[in-house]
Amino acid sequence: MTTRIALTALALLASTAASAETVVITAARMLDVATGRIIEKPIIVAEDGRITKVGRQGELVATDGKRIDLGDLTILPGLIDMHVHLTSDPALGFMADLTHVRPFWTAVGTANAVRTLNAGFTTVRNVGSADFADVGLKQAIDEGVIAGPRIVPAAYAIGATGGHCDDNRFPPGIEVDRRGVASGPQGFREKVREMHKFGADVIKYCATGGVFSARDTVDGQQLTQEEMDALVDEAHRLRMKVAVHAHGADGIKAAIRAKADTIEHASLADAEAFALAKQFGTAFSMDIYNDDYILAEGAKNGVPEENLAKERAIGLKQRQTFQAAWKAGVKMVFGSDAGVYPHGDNARQFGKMVEWGMTPVDAIRAATIRAAEALGRDGDVGQIAPGRFADIIAVAGDPSRDVAVLRDVKVVVKGGQIAKDAR
Repeated sequence: MTTRIALTALALLASTAASAETVVITAARMLDVATGRIIEKPIIVAEDGRITKVGRQGELVATDGKRIDLGDLTILPGLIDMHVHLTSDPALGFMADLTHVRPFWTAVGTANAVRTLNAGFTTVRNVGSADFADVGLKQAIDEGVIAGPRIVPAAYAIGATGGHCDDNRFPPGIEVDRRGVASGPQGFREKVREMHKFGADVIKYCATGGVFSARDTVDGQQLTQEEMDALVDEAHRLRMKVAVHAHGADGIKAAIRAKADTIEHASLADAEAFALAKQFGTAFSMDIYNDDYILAEGAKNGVPEENLAKERAIGLKQRQTFQAAWKAGVKMVFGSDAGVYPHGDNARQFGKMVEWGMTPVDAIRAATIRAAEALGRDGDVGQIAPGRFADIIAVAGDPSRDVAVLRDVKVVVKGGQIAKDAR
């Protein structure tokens, strides 16, 4: 099985430089994520990696092109994860950055990119990576050097001195990488310009403390309103979306008032935050699966007790907030925080989203249509429709009734080429 997947990944790379071709994809069923309906006997025609026609077998006739028949499987759009860290692996240990040279983590990202693609996630937003490694991974994937999903990179996550996006583990005599740290409205404007200059496609900043940082509280606000206003204004001026790490209600509301595009985690958002999010059209990206992994495996992975205590204090509250936000009508997108738990298990979160209030179709929409909208790329990804990339996954069973089938993706097609075939 592993060899077969590896060979299909190599075939995908080899096809990147190939001339334009027509591909015809058929299957027993298709989930139309826009309507939530199952379509029997779909047929999709793609040219040069993009979909040109979608119809039913027998009604839409396609005589030319390479055939990909997915048999009795159900197809749906390639999935989108709005919050990953490809260059992280929790199983390597909480302090592993002290024992491995920095290029090692780009190699980790290369392996995780393949795992993510094989899991059915054909697009990801990487919200924080040292050394511009996620920009490098995007370039390598786009140029056919390695296999992986489409990456929307943030490069360095930006934050305040001593905040969640700084490194507080060491005394002052030890130098650490502080490339993402800024201060004052103009300082944050300049940091946005720097990330844009070196290849970031989205800006990620830390508005509050976090679970895995030291010497801060999870809910404490770390940037002023003026700093957030300047940062978001500069990013939007450069036509970049903004994702905000924010657990506490004050930081969440300040970020929404600054017109940020997505709030990451949103653990302690309150009714006022829900109302503001609806007013400004802000989406919440809430990683409600990884609490299970952190509390089960964190100690073994070397996570300090003070950080585990933060997770114990906030995990259930975040899930309750997810349920309340969904009921209140806040836009929700799929963001797993993969990297805090192992890559390739991204789809485990679908079950938690359903458990805490969503229907299966709503959970899938969060990882397709809604995520594409939040990226500003709904003309490219998120649906099986003309004009979009031919990014398609296939599963056994009906994901609109049972999201657990998304944890066992049989086939991945990216840009009209088979990236994985595990039938």
